[in-house]
Amino acid sequence: MAKATKTPRAKKAAAAPTAVRPLRLHDLKPAKGSTQRPTRVGRGPGSGIGKTSGKGNKGEKARAGGGRRPGFEGGQMPLIRRIPKRGFTNPFRVAAQVVNVRHLSLLKDGLEVTPETLFGAGLVRRPDHPIKVLGMGALTRTFTVKGVSVSASARQKIEQAGGTIEG
Repeated sequence: MAKATKTPRAKKAAAAPTAVRPLRLHDLKPAKGSTQRPTRVGRGPGSGIGKTSGKGNKGEKARAGGGRRPGFEGGQMPLIRRIPKRGFTNPFRVAAQVVNVRHLSLLKDGLEVTPETLFGAGLVRRPDHPIKVLGMGALTRTFTVKGVSVSASARQKIEQAGGTIEG
C-alpha cells in the first residue's frame, strides 16, 4: 500500500504555531553571531595577550590614557600655531533666514507677510530670528511686507507687483 505524503501547504500549516506569545523584555536576545565576547587582556602568558597586553614595551602609548593629541608634531611647532592669524569672527552674529520672492507665491494673494505668516507657511524655521526677503524669481501676487528686511531687488519686484513694504 502506498504511503500518503503531505503537500507543501499542509506541511506549512502543521509547522505554524498555534498561539502567538507576547514579546517580553526577558525574551529578547541579540541576533545569532552579532555579539562577541570581549578580549580579556593581561591575563597571563597562556592567553596569548598577557604581560604587556598587546601594547608593546613602555612609552606613552603603553600607559593608561596615553597617546598624543591630534595635530601633535613630535614637539615641533605645530602647523596651527605657525600660520598667522587674521580677522575677527563675531561670536554673537545671527545669520538672517533667507526667503526668495519666488517662494512668496506659496502664500495667498493680498496677504500680510510677517515672520509669523512665513513660519506658518513653512518658509522659515524660527519666527523670532531675523528674516530677509531676497529678489530671486518672479512675483505675480501683491503683498504687504511687515517686520521683515527686504533687499533692493526684492523691494523693486514687490512694488512692481503692486505690493507695499512697511517698516
